[in-house]
Amino acid sequence: MTSAAAPAFVVSVLDRHETELVEQALAAVSSRSQADAEILRNLIDELKATSALLDRQRPLRRPTALGGEARNEQTLMDHLCTLDGLSGDLALPLKATLSRTYLLTKINFLRGFVKATGAIHDIPATVRMTHELREELAQSIYTLLAEELFLALLRKPDVQRRTKQRAADQLITVWDDAALEIDDFAPLLESAWHARNRINSAYGTLLGATETFRLVVEDCNPDVIEFFGREGMSADESAAFEEFLFNMTSEELATLRRAMQQQQVSTASPAWAAEVLGRQIEDLEHFHEIDPMALYRSYQRRQLAADFRLMSGAPGPRRTAEGYLMVYLLDQQ
Repeated sequence: MTSAAAPAFVVSVLDRHETELVEQALAAVSSRSQADAEILRNLIDELKATSALLDRQRPLRRPTALGGEARNEQTLMDHLCTLDGLSGDLALPLKATLSRTYLLTKINFLRGFVKATGAIHDIPATVRMTHELREELAQSIYTLLAEELFLALLRKPDVQRRTKQRAADQLITVWDDAALEIDDFAPLLESAWHARNRINSAYGTLLGATETFRLVVEDCNPDVIEFFGREGMSADESAAFEEFLFNMTSEELATLRRAMQQQQVSTASPAWAAEVLGRQIEDLEHFHEIDPMALYRSYQRRQLAADFRLMSGAPGPRRTAEGYLMVYLLDQQ
């Protein structure tokens, strides 16, 4: 497959902007490294094959039957609303798993293009390409995060049935249309993640004022800031927002606050926090370019902690900040 043939493979699985961007990037990489270009062409083929496999699946809302048991949109929603989370993808319809596989394939595809174009330093236009590819990568990772957030809400016993039904309905829509991205169905979440991915925590006195201000500066949707600053917000919602701001769990924040008091430290720094916690403190801002993988790890850390508290009865928020926000949005529908 030559570079000229690449767009024919890409158009059917990417939107117009993505297609044009990939075409330009592949041409730039081909002019510098045929070995890298061949890897990218293979990634295009893999994305196309995964998309074709997904396209062959029955729409999830189309009725069918197996073993004398009727299956339709309502039975699927009822099933999704009873998930306990312990079965993982085994409890999901095949098309749902393939849709997630397609999204993971697209993420790997875009990571390859970011890596290849980022290695080219003598073509000024590739700096713009790498930036735009990284933005597309972030959007795909945010879309995957949104799916995982909906699944997390479905397994929460404290989420009301009608809220779960709306989450299940949204998931079915996303699984049935691989072209949907987070800005199509959860723009507030995209805004929150987009802004959070562009700031580092200053820590300081661990009050979060600086981090909240920087979210505003990075154009986080005002509705997000208003939701987490409203009167009557619960202690768990406040704690979950702190986790979001500082990229760590409530337990880690409590450890830092105790250490500040014991060591008589008035202002915390990332280096000091890393030493106290015994783990690397991950920056979400890297030389004015985002690292969406870091945001994904941040969400997973906070979600695991919330699940543990729910199962063990430990104090602290039972959902992530994103989870509280999404339940509110679903309830407004």
